[in-house]
Amino acid sequence: MYATERRELIERVLLEEARVSVTELAERLGVTTETVRRDLAVLEEHGALRRVHGGAVAPDRGSAAEVDLRERMRRGGAAKAAIAKRALDGLGRGFTGSVLLDAGSTTGALAEQLPGRGDVHVVTHSVVLAAGLTAAGYTELTTIGGRIRGITGAAVGAGAVAAIEALRPDVAFIGANGLSAAFGASTPDPEEADVKRAIVHAARRVILLADHTKFEVESLRRFAALDELDVLVTDEAPTDALAEALTAADVEVWIA
Repeated sequence: MYATERRELIERVLLEEARVSVTELAERLGVTTETVRRDLAVLEEHGALRRVHGGAVAPDRGSAAEVDLRERMRRGGAAKAAIAKRALDGLGRGFTGSVLLDAGSTTGALAEQLPGRGDVHVVTHSVVLAAGLTAAGYTELTTIGGRIRGITGAAVGAGAVAAIEALRPDVAFIGANGLSAAFGASTPDPEEADVKRAIVHAARRVILLADHTKFEVESLRRFAALDELDVLVTDEAPTDALAEALTAADVEVWIA
């Protein structure tokens, strides 16, 4: 395989998964890790990716970068649907109680599967999720207001944080832009981080929904340490330092 072909393949993988590993690419391409690193260096020079420890991420994955919700909803739909379905096992059979849904594309996939799950009262600060649940005929719904961030459709600000702090939901389903052994769960925007932190502290049980492309990614603002999470639901098993850190923090890992 020529260098141009390798680099085109690397770009396709990045488009689909938003992250690549040097060792995995070397095995897939049948070349040495040194060759892969050279390819990544060339692609970085052309702005096609950003190199990180052990591999590379899409150029929109900087610590302060944020992808529009509509674009995120188009990425990894099957994985997100599977994660959402597995996460709903956290409610158990015959669940009767309250659920707090964070804004996001994976929690959005979960919201699509909620109707018909029984007596579940949903609270959310996402106007997108609230509109979808309302359109589906869901009646047990409370929305939290605030300034709406157009990029995520989430209500943020002091009012939203105060409203969440006054609640005690049974289960919170929350998303993240990054999850790492050293930094925990993170997101780029400070106001969204404040809301997510309030959700984590308010809920009796916190279930994080994050696909493998979020692993060892560190966005600008941490909103939860690993030991503040109860369950991680994902599409691939974490490895190395993240796997060890999750075990040490007593976080259950569920694979969709």
